[in-house]
Amino acid sequence: MELGIIEILILTALGVGGATLIGAVLGFVFKGLSHAFSDIVLGFAAGVMLCAAVIGLILPALEGGTPLTLLTVALGVLAGAVCLHLVDLLVPHLHSMAQRSEKKSCGRSGRIDKVMLFVLAIAIHNLPEGIAAGVAFGTGDTGGALSVALGIALQNIPEGMVIISPMLAAGVSPKKTFLIASLTGAIEVLGTFIGYFAIGLSASILPFALAFAGGTMLYVISDEMIPETHAHGSERGATYALLLGFILMLAMDFLIG
Repeated sequence: MELGIIEILILTALGVGGATLIGAVLGFVFKGLSHAFSDIVLGFAAGVMLCAAVIGLILPALEGGTPLTLLTVALGVLAGAVCLHLVDLLVPHLHSMAQRSEKKSCGRSGRIDKVMLFVLAIAIHNLPEGIAAGVAFGTGDTGGALSVALGIALQNIPEGMVIISPMLAAGVSPKKTFLIASLTGAIEVLGTFIGYFAIGLSASILPFALAFAGGTMLYVISDEMIPETHAHGSERGATYALLLGFILMLAMDFLIG
């Protein structure tokens, strides 16, 4: 029996959220992964997200449009980037928090405060990514939407991995650490449904919403993922991994489309 759009959306939402849990499990199993390996994995995920943002979100926003549509899309991309920039001013991203937690030790109260910041940072940054996955389904192009969701899911795996060690080092029990990781995945599931049903309420906002979602993804790639992969001496390998990720998504979009 062929699945309907809602069934596919549900499975996609669970997949996007579940990718964080996969990353968390890998974070428990492979606690001593080298920076070089992590950077290559993150570079590959950046390439996947880059292709998904452009082909799955921004280009569909321009289809069948007018010069006014181009302006709307341009403003949407900038608005998405500015939105995450403002978020970063309020809550530092996970990678910078993880680095600080590895360098500093603190008392029990400080450790608890740090864990709460982790939860808040994960929630704030994961929600727009989930919304982007949901908005992509508003185009009616299921293949393109699945490409966007796959790109986000692949990015969530290394991000799920990177949050485990700092929380364990802060004194959080493995059970609570996994529970927190599960919560971050659930937030992304929620964002997916918010994005999809927001488009359903008003199809007229679709070009702006698609561009906004694409802008948030481009911001994450440029401001977070690429600098992280170029910070430990593995930038050449990370660059080729990004290109391979981009090519893989390009091929998938071509074959699915």
